[in-house]
Amino acid sequence: MAAGPAAAADREVAEYTIADATGDWGFPSPYAHYSRGPGYVRMSFIFDTLVWKDDRGYLPALAEEWEYIDAENAYLFHLREGVTWHDGEPFDASDVVFTVDYIKRHPYQWVDSAIIESAEASGDHAVKLRLADPYAPFMDLVASTLPILPRHIWEGVSDPAGYREDDALIGTGPFILADYNKAQGSYLYEAYDDYYVGAPKVGRIAFVKVSDQTAPAALRQGYVDAASVPPEAVSALEGAGLEIIEGAHDWNAKLMINHQKEPFSDPEFRRALALAIDRDGLVDIALRGQGVTGSPGMAPPDSDWYNPGVEAYERDPDLARDMISDLGRAGEKVEILVAERGTVGWPGSRVAELLERQLEDAGLVVTLRSLDGATLDSRVMAWDFDLALSGHGGLGADPDYLRRMTLEETLNSARYADNGRLADLLEDQRRETDEDRRADMISEAQELYAEDLPALTLYYPRWYWAHNGEVDLYFTRGGIAIGVPIPLNKMAFV
Repeated sequence: MAAGPAAAADREVAEYTIADATGDWGFPSPYAHYSRGPGYVRMSFIFDTLVWKDDRGYLPALAEEWEYIDAENAYLFHLREGVTWHDGEPFDASDVVFTVDYIKRHPYQWVDSAIIESAEASGDHAVKLRLADPYAPFMDLVASTLPILPRHIWEGVSDPAGYREDDALIGTGPFILADYNKAQGSYLYEAYDDYYVGAPKVGRIAFVKVSDQTAPAALRQGYVDAASVPPEAVSALEGAGLEIIEGAHDWNAKLMINHQKEPFSDPEFRRALALAIDRDGLVDIALRGQGVTGSPGMAPPDSDWYNPGVEAYERDPDLARDMISDLGRAGEKVEILVAERGTVGWPGSRVAELLERQLEDAGLVVTLRSLDGATLDSRVMAWDFDLALSGHGGLGADPDYLRRMTLEETLNSARYADNGRLADLLEDQRRETDEDRRADMISEAQELYAEDLPALTLYYPRWYWAHNGEVDLYFTRGGIAIGVPIPLNKMAFV
């Protein structure tokens, strides 16, 4: 599709190029994007939600006003008038009702459809979403995350993940996709000038594959306008006149543990692993001090929900060795899967080598296996691994991430329900609307999680982005949607 009528010369910025070390994050439709944060961000330029967020909090999006009706346990959204889909068809309440019904038949990877009991339209511009139970994180995890689908297109689609026709990318968002090259890992977006907030100030947005090692040079040479950059490049880039922004510690490098197989199914063995690992050393050596040591309770220390009282597992290789020996596991062969993604902060070969040495000091025989990211993820999902280095964001968002990353059958989750008290707390906290009581539940859940260690957060890296100042990039409060810690909020380009 072509962009709207505004000439490129009328834009504040004609074209803006963003570097990405990985490149391809999937076809950017709601059902076909890759299930990590960059994939969602690519999709969000095209599809809108009822509510959005910026660096301060919630913003009207397809809904201009909303209210919670306590007596009905329902949210009433008053929708904008005059909104059109990219093909010119009008948007109205029937599209919202359709979307809710559609995700019940075809689950959407980022939103639990069971939360919404029903969706009812009141005319063309109001819709009421009744909830199955009280749900504290509704605004973040549903209203600000669920992309609304055009009914006139998707009502005929029975295989949403496989749908790749041109109209699969018709949304109400500020940009349309002009080109996507999976092999090169590139995306090109063009402004949709009939966007209801106003024509975007950026005419075209290009995502190009550039490694983090070469991104600083690409920025200085003007080949790209924005990129994630390693901490050691920050001072030089500031000296070159580029702007630097730093994010919160809401991404964690994580050691995934296959608690479905022996000896990893034994919590005592998992505790021995934690005692063998020098998490402080990983930050000092692998990150050159540019990070924060991970909490065994997962929540980062700069979170309002952080419990500082969880078991710390200070490194004690002698105790770890004794525990492993007492369990009859001395000399146990252990394989660690690691993916070289080239992303700043991602736990790559240096972290893996340090872990190999530390676990061998505790009496294990360790093998490292390097895989491409997609293969590693698929093996983790299939429980075809011992230990795996992975990571995800979302830790700055609503604390329901503790439930999702513990109980849900999703890529980044430990998928652990063996501790009944922990599972009950995590399920109950999202129905608790009293913030103080909910905080107590989240605090106890962190203690139980740290005690059982279904996975171990290793560290939270410091994130830096550099850009040329043509667009005022910012980190979204609580992260984009369910907590994506990437400073590429679409509204910065509008």
